[in-house]
Amino acid sequence: MSAKNNNKLNVPEAREAMDRFKMECANEVGVDLKEGYNGDITARQAGSVGGQMVKRMIESYEHSVK
Repeated sequence: MSAKNNNKLNVPEAREAMDRFKMECANEVGVDLKEGYNGDITARQAGSVGGQMVKRMIESYEHSVK
């Protein structure tokens, strides 16, 4: 079974920025992500990265509406 990325961005040109954002968030929570396949991290680590991404996006939105 091959790993296939089915995530679609509304703006395909944003892929590189989203990858950088994901790496920044991973560093903030102490998860060592690498380019490409990261199937060796735990679900807890992946959830920590995703949670940090959501937290930062919400904070950014809140600052923009003030």
